[in-house]
Amino acid sequence: MGLLLGPNVNVLGFTPPTLLLFLLCLLLVALSSSAGPPSSAASSPGGICSSAVVSHGYKCQEFDVVTPDGYILKLIRIPEGLALEGSGSAGDARQPVLIQHGVLVDGLSWLLNSPELNLPFILADNGFDVWISNTRGTRFSRRHTSLDPAYQEYWDWSWDELVSHDLPAMFDFVHAQTGSKVDYVGHSLGTLTALVSLSEGGLGDKIRSAALLSPIAYLSHMTTALGLVAARSFLGEITTLFGLAEFDPKGEPVGRFIRVLCAFPGVVCYDLLSAITGQNCCLNTSTTDSFIKNGPQSTSTKNMVHLSQTVRDGVLRMYDYGIPAANVLHYGDFYPPAYNLSNIPWELPMFLSYGAQDALSDVRDVEQLLSKLRFHDPDRLVVQRVEDYGHADFIMAVNAKDVVYNSVVSFFKNQW
Repeated sequence: MGLLLGPNVNVLGFTPPTLLLFLLCLLLVALSSSAGPPSSAASSPGGICSSAVVSHGYKCQEFDVVTPDGYILKLIRIPEGLALEGSGSAGDARQPVLIQHGVLVDGLSWLLNSPELNLPFILADNGFDVWISNTRGTRFSRRHTSLDPAYQEYWDWSWDELVSHDLPAMFDFVHAQTGSKVDYVGHSLGTLTALVSLSEGGLGDKIRSAALLSPIAYLSHMTTALGLVAARSFLGEITTLFGLAEFDPKGEPVGRFIRVLCAFPGVVCYDLLSAITGQNCCLNTSTTDSFIKNGPQSTSTKNMVHLSQTVRDGVLRMYDYGIPAANVLHYGDFYPPAYNLSNIPWELPMFLSYGAQDALSDVRDVEQLLSKLRFHDPDRLVVQRVEDYGHADFIMAVNAKDVVYNSVVSFFKNQW
């Protein structure tokens, strides 16, 4: 394992500092493994409706959506707004919009600010029928028709399955409930899954338009200290080898990993949100406190591996099993198939908003994404650059309503 090929490179492809981190993490996982299955994290009392919607006077409904591979996802509906102007009269059909969060958070992340500043309420008050998704593995979507999240089999998925199963299932459900094509808002990983699903034809004719905030497709220029070190240290592959299938930031094994990464030169974790997302311009203390109180949510370690592969390889493709024989078994080839974003329907109305200070969705990576969309109908592609925004500003900034959300509302209404 430690055979050196030269003064700075070893057989694993690590430089000596990263090799040291690799060995430390390997030791930590070995020490933290237990004989029995890990205990499943308890669900928070109540749901999003009772904790963050009804208390502000809005109507709210909760639905269960079952994916083709058996995951039961919680979908939240805010069918109408409070404002009389633009909301329509009772009984009027409202345009449905599905809102998708990013990785390590859940649907509650859209509702942490004051009500008048939260995108779901703003859309509802402007006449939209709002649906908020919760990705598999997060607190409100930890059920399955046959698998238990306490066992590894439940966590055997990456964002490939979010593309092929979760997002189409939610679109199918909303379309069936409303009878209308669906507008879409995604942030971070929620933009990646939408872009890839669109390129693969997974959303068919059920989507009307898409607003992508802090769009993620390529991650080669990501500069967040903790994220970059984690990706380059092969954190995901290490934990997978030792059976840590659930990546739970609140759990002790992952907590130990984070502490090791935070000790790495150049990584400062006194502000963990900034260490993960980079600097954000416009978050207030109460919103940040709410984010910390609600806590980061679980995802699969395999999902984190897949994102790490995207960072390291600079290629947007399916999950790489790391062994040619395993890739052949799954894909019929030594290498996983690549996704081609140029296949996104050229006539689909799209709104992309990105931050010039975003350390996760770096400007150079956004420009690479836009190059893939160069043949898109220019009359149907709106691009907004926000000079002082970072990654989390798009969901939690106190001025996001004026800077971004009003533009999203106008974009959707232009499709009516």
